[in-house]
This record gives sequence, structure tokens and C-alpha cells, in this order.
Amino acid sequence: MAEEELKLRGSAFLVGATKPGESGNDTGEHLDELSALADTAGFGEAGRVTLSLRKITSATFIGPGQAEEVGVMAAGLEADIVAIDEDLTPAQARNLETIFDIPVVDRAGLIIDIFASRAQSREARTQVEIAQLDYLLPRLAGRWSHLSRQVGGGPGGTKGEGEKQIELDRRMVRRRLDRLRAELRRLLKGREVRRQSREGMPQAAFVGYTNVGKSSLFNRLVEAGVMVEDRLFATLDPTVRRVDLGQRGAYLIKDTVGFIRKLPHHLVASFRSTFEEAGEADLLVIVVDLSHPTGDAQRETVEAVLEDSGLADREQLVVYNKIDSVPPESLAQLRLAHRDAVFVSALSGEGVEDLAETLGDRLLGREIVTTLEIPCARGDLIALAHRVGNVEECETSETTMRLTLRATNKALSEIR
Repeated sequence: MAEEELKLRGSAFLVGATKPGESGNDTGEHLDELSALADTAGFGEAGRVTLSLRKITSATFIGPGQAEEVGVMAAGLEADIVAIDEDLTPAQARNLETIFDIPVVDRAGLIIDIFASRAQSREARTQVEIAQLDYLLPRLAGRWSHLSRQVGGGPGGTKGEGEKQIELDRRMVRRRLDRLRAELRRLLKGREVRRQSREGMPQAAFVGYTNVGKSSLFNRLVEAGVMVEDRLFATLDPTVRRVDLGQRGAYLIKDTVGFIRKLPHHLVASFRSTFEEAGEADLLVIVVDLSHPTGDAQRETVEAVLEDSGLADREQLVVYNKIDSVPPESLAQLRLAHRDAVFVSALSGEGVEDLAETLGDRLLGREIVTTLEIPCARGDLIALAHRVGNVEECETSETTMRLTLRATNKALSEIR
């Protein structure tokens, strides 16, 4: 869906809730993220409210009196939808819609809607539709409550009550899901073939919270042409590019889908193959938005997803992006506090060469200069030395050839 079309969808009234036992300190920041999600889905912010809950109400999530107040506020602001920063049960969403007389979307529904508008490849579109239907299936109840049961007819008269429309819809959705899952399995086999063709090459995967600049940084490194936009989930499909460092070797880097707090389980399941791209990597490059006020919390979310995916023990490199938005004195302190990290600006290009060098060192090994003495009779080793490194000096005696070679430890291990 084009950006112009998204802007025409209307406005959203945002509702955040501090649940029992929770601190309300983060609720405002969470609503800022919900506002960004709504904007990405094409809804401007009509207004917002934060509610403090004594308990979770099973019928409406928020209390009945609070629901009435939210309905009045949303109607007064002429909001087109009410967006709630929680995952609601189907019954809770229906009950709130009845009270508000305005469509209600929960956090999961909003994210799935965004994914649907962003999916480009056949695989991504299939994954998103599976997530949409998994989300829709338990919410079909009540959509046809205004219809009576269908009545069949025949030569002998009526055969009794027909099936409810809801039952027909459920069967149609389940059949569609079966077809989509079969199609996804076929597509994933093709992905597996492509993965096997990349075996043996060192790989790095860019991971991070959504909208931290992963794709912009990826483009800076390899000029991949990945879509870059200041909206959440601008990139859904993993992109793989080869970086060739000449005699030093080559490696692959991947740009993956961004993570987010409370990513709906429907999407986690559907996009498991996308996350598996990160699992294939030798090095996880965790990109952090240095300018974001909750950058540390976002990094914790990414690390939690990696933990859940069994990737917490994978080798990692932290890259702090957007250093152009941080005062020099603060940046100097951060560099001292995080000596093992790389600091870059995808916008200006500052630090990108350092990142490329670090990736080469981590994936291919650090270059060193060494001297080798190879018997002249071993022409195979002499040729190999020229192939895997840069020969800076060469001295020949009657029986040996003395080479001053610049190469990585990994390359030198092939000769020694």
C-alpha cells in the first residue's frame, strides 16, 4: 500500500494501560511506539489516554467505567479507530467495540496490518496471510450474529437447519490456511537450497529493533538498494549480499526483519524462516539506535528474542548507529564505556569503513604480515601463497623462496 493511501485511513485514539504490579514509568514510551505503529499503518493520532488498572476485567480488559470514558473521549475527538497497546481476546475486542461504537484494534492486529502492507516477496506475503488468518480465525464469532441459520431445501422439502455462516467461514479459513502452509513449505525448500549454496562462506546477520537504521547501514556497506523508510518494519524480506575483499576472501551479510516489543506470536511463527536467517550466521551484528531514549531497552528486547530463538550464545558485535545525533562529549564517554562496540552513522557514513574492517577481521581473520620460506620445489605452495595473500617481498635462493606475505590467520593456516 502506498504511503499516500495510508494517510487516508483516518485517525486513532491510543489507549495504554498500567496493569497491576507494573510501573507506569514506561507507559508513555510504549504509547509513543504505538503511535509510530499507527502512523505506519496509516492512522494519525487523534489523542491518547493512559489507564491504571486495579485488575484485568475478563470481558473488556479495562474496567467498565474506564471503557465508557474511553468511548466518550474517542467519539469527542472523532477518532476512526481505538488502538489499545495490549493483545486483546476476541471477546474483549468485540465487547469494547460495542461500548465504543468505534472499531477496536489491539497491538497484535495493528502490527499484522503493517506487515500485510509491507510484504513484497511471495514468501513474505504468504507468511503474512497465514498470520492474518491465524489472528482472524478465533475472531470470526459474532461477525455473523445478525444472520439466522441457513435453511437447506430439496425435492422432499427442508432438510433441517443449515450451517451457520460462521461455520462456513471457519471451514473456508482453515482450507485456505492449509493451502498457504503447503505453499510456504514449498517456498522454504527453495530458501533451503539457496542456504546450502552459501555453506562454507562466513556470514554476518544484521539484527536489531525495528527502525534503528539496519537497512540504511546495510546499504552503506554494500549498496544493496534495500528499501529505507522512516517507518516501522520498512523491510520484511531478508536480503543477502556478498562482500568481496579480494585475496583476503569474501563473506556474506544479511539484513533481517526488525524486532519489536511484544511481537505477536502469529508473526513469530509465520516468520520463523526469516529469523532462521540469523541462525545461519557466524556473527550477529546487533544494531542499536544511539539517539533513541529507550535504546538500552530495545537492545534488551532484541537479546530476549535471540535468547528465545536459541541464538544467545552466538558470536555478537554491537554497532551503535546514529552517532551524528549525539553530542561529541557524550559520544566520547560512550566509546570509552563500550570499547568492543563499533560506532557509526548510516546517514553520514562516518565509521562505516571501521565497521567493514571489523567485519572482515571477525569473519575472515585479522591480517598480519609474516615471512615464509618455501622450498622452490613446492610450486603448489608458492602459488597458494600468491592466491590467499599479498606478497610484499620475494627473495629466492638456490633451494628456497623467502616470501613476505600479508594475509589473514585463516589464509595462512592453509599454507602451514
